[in-house]
Amino acid sequence: MNHLLTISDAVAAHARRNPEKLGTRDSRRSLTYAAWDRRASLLAQSLLGLGLVKGDRVAVLAYNCVEWMEIYVGLARAGLVAVPLNFRLSAPEIAYIVGDCEAAALISGPEFVDTVAPIRAELAIAPDRYIVFDERPASAWQSYDALVEGAQRRIALPLVCPDETCALMYTSGTTGRPKGAIRSHAGSTLIALATALEMGFSADDTGLLVMPMCHANSLYFGTTFVHMGATVIVDDRRSFDPEALLATLARERVTFTSLVPTHYIMILALPEDVKAKYDMSSVGKLMISSAPARKATKVAILEYFTNGKLYELYGSTEAGWVTLLRPHEQLHKLGSVGREWAGSGAIRLLDENGVEVPDGEVGELYSRTCYVFDGYWRNPEKTGQAFRGEWCSVGDMARRDEDGYIWLVDRKSNMIISGGENIYPSEVEGVLASHRKVKDVAVIGVPHEKWGETVQAVIVLHDGQQADSSEIQSWCRERLAAFKCPRAIAFIDEADMPRTATGKILHRMLRQRFTDSVSLV
Repeated sequence: MNHLLTISDAVAAHARRNPEKLGTRDSRRSLTYAAWDRRASLLAQSLLGLGLVKGDRVAVLAYNCVEWMEIYVGLARAGLVAVPLNFRLSAPEIAYIVGDCEAAALISGPEFVDTVAPIRAELAIAPDRYIVFDERPASAWQSYDALVEGAQRRIALPLVCPDETCALMYTSGTTGRPKGAIRSHAGSTLIALATALEMGFSADDTGLLVMPMCHANSLYFGTTFVHMGATVIVDDRRSFDPEALLATLARERVTFTSLVPTHYIMILALPEDVKAKYDMSSVGKLMISSAPARKATKVAILEYFTNGKLYELYGSTEAGWVTLLRPHEQLHKLGSVGREWAGSGAIRLLDENGVEVPDGEVGELYSRTCYVFDGYWRNPEKTGQAFRGEWCSVGDMARRDEDGYIWLVDRKSNMIISGGENIYPSEVEGVLASHRKVKDVAVIGVPHEKWGETVQAVIVLHDGQQADSSEIQSWCRERLAAFKCPRAIAFIDEADMPRTATGKILHRMLRQRFTDSVSLV
């Protein structure tokens, strides 16, 4: 059997070749490649020593920290499957994902012990498999470091094959229930190699991961730097601090980072004397993704990061990277998401009958990549909907211009992107619809200068009922992550809710009614 290097193999190789090189660091801890390799092995043995077996799922709930890097490697080495949880999720949302994947263990930051406490009775996890980053853990939890350092070193590690699962990345969908996208070791390695090829990364790079470590963005770029034997810096601040980010870029001599437009806007809004304090000369490549960026923003980025080349990508957890707008195209094709990425073999835009549409017309975007996901966890119906043969789609509608550039028209069936977070209206609508006073509801995204978009709810109440925004928002905050909760609520009459002939709500018309279109120039 041919063997394709996993992230675990890559760390082991670099530990042999360059053991004292800095592998990864956050504000608290740093690991050379040798130390990283050692701790990954100890973590793998520790978890197997608890009775976990190859293929078991391990949920991880934590803010950004260096532990994420050793966990991803350690789980791969043990043949266990990482299930990264978004730290913004509510307890019921966490319970659903952990239950759906039948996680055998949960590794958590200390900040989330109280979040997990009320749902522990719902979870089929053995008591000794609740593990927390804390030297003196709360009762019913065990210390992560104590577990790792107390590993039984005689436990044999399994052979891990390229086509086996390395991660379940949960992503919401139009049903409102998260789905676990199955990512293989081969897919993880191939997207890393394609990223290095397309963007020219090497062992000399230092990458800064700012996006949440539970997101595909940080996982994919972090894996790339590991395969290259580069250094991975983890931004472990709980909330984005633009000046602190500049200080980190300068101090660590970072060569690459990936940010959303909101981050760049906050950096550029700093006083000129503050921005002038930091040396940005090391930053050679910058990624901007997850939401459209205005021309003025891009121009300002390039003026401040004088050595930086700006890239903009489009992709998904399922398909991986699909298109790239390269540095020389940034202002020439403003608003486009670019052309095919190195690892995406081709792109097709298809109509409802599966026929490719001509240039200039809108179709559903399908891509064929060498690192596409392996379907949704125990959900053959949704897996079947995502594929036409070997072509994968996540429901985005787009058009191609005469030069071959792709322009997104509607993102994932009305998906809202706020501050880089994907919000699916159907999920929020489901929570709102469960309120006893709500008869009908639609959720849309409205433009916001800082966050890109925010959530707006449009509600029809039952006859004779009255409610205000604060009552509805309180209802949502108890059941949804804060970033998904509506910031604005409009109450309208049933006759004013726009619908198709078959009764479906026309979200497009609501967006036109409640917001002006955002200009990119």
